Amino acid sequence: MRRCFKDVTGFDDRMVLFIGLPLSSMLISLLLFSDQYVAGNWRFLSVCIPMSFAYTGAFWAALRWTYYQVKGRYPAMSDIGKRLFWMLLAFLVVYVAVNFLLGTLFSALGLDHGQEPAPVVKFISALMVSALVIATYEVLSFYLQLQRAVAEKAELERRNVESQLEGLRNQVNPHFLFNSLNTLVYLIPEEPEKAVRFVQQLSKVYRYVLESRDARIIPLQEELDFLHSYVFLLKERFGENLRVHLRGLNGHSDGGIVPLTLQMLFENAIKHNVLSTEKPLIIEVFAENGRLVVRNNLQKKNQVLDSTGVGLENIRARYRMLTDREVETIVSREYFTVLLPMVEREKVPETEN
Repeated sequence: MRRCFKDVTGFDDRMVLFIGLPLSSMLISLLLFSDQYVAGNWRFLSVCIPMSFAYTGAFWAALRWTYYQVKGRYPAMSDIGKRLFWMLLAFLVVYVAVNFLLGTLFSALGLDHGQEPAPVVKFISALMVSALVIATYEVLSFYLQLQRAVAEKAELERRNVESQLEGLRNQVNPHFLFNSLNTLVYLIPEEPEKAVRFVQQLSKVYRYVLESRDARIIPLQEELDFLHSYVFLLKERFGENLRVHLRGLNGHSDGGIVPLTLQMLFENAIKHNVLSTEKPLIIEVFAENGRLVVRNNLQKKNQVLDSTGVGLENIRARYRMLTDREVETIVSREYFTVLLPMVEREKVPETEN
């Protein structure tokens, strides 16, 4: 199946032809016969201008067809050297052919204006028109290829981040579930009423994971409701070795947050820090200057399990798809702090199905 010009070059050049052809034709006639324009010799120009348009149109059509052929054979941006070589060769052939054919035709029709410019001037003028045509098509083609490459890269990054998020949702978290079940096994014979509450909170955690599966952003209040259930389960496991303080969040519950961000930050804090009676891990969550702040006291473990690769970079990448404001981390001797931008939910596009 034969491809059209747009299929090969990536753009429709009708507007380029509509604007570029008369402009370049007029430019060439001004360069070649500027003295006639100054003298106001419109009788001469009434023949000269149509002839200039015919010459320019013939060059443009021939080079356009050549570019279509060359671009189809050498489409990559790295093939520009090959394309320019063949276009230069085509120009030389077209220059000889067009001058011979149109010169013979105009002489036969008696349209000779009687004032031929010097051959060098004619050649330079034709070269300028050809360079303009080739440069226009190359620039447009390069720009559109670059735009497509950027769009494809962004789409690949989006899919990669979403696949990581899907992995996160599917693993929240095998170790967490295993530890929760172990805790439940202990509670059932010792404290059956607390075991019932524990199951209820565990159910809320996994219900939230399922309900937020397709959401790119979720109200902060929903994430906080989830966090209460999640912290309840953690407290049953760690007791007073883990202390969580939520403060200054009134008035911010309608703000948006990426789902499961708080869970991931809590999990990282527990994974990387010591929790003991002598050294309890304290995690604070509060709002400050339009951002959600998650901070824990820093007491690193001597050995840490290998990272799964789904962590702060995942959070940063997901926020990057929603806002220009960056996720910031601050590490001091005493604290590890993560600053999450609050996102306006109405400005976030819907997730594609």
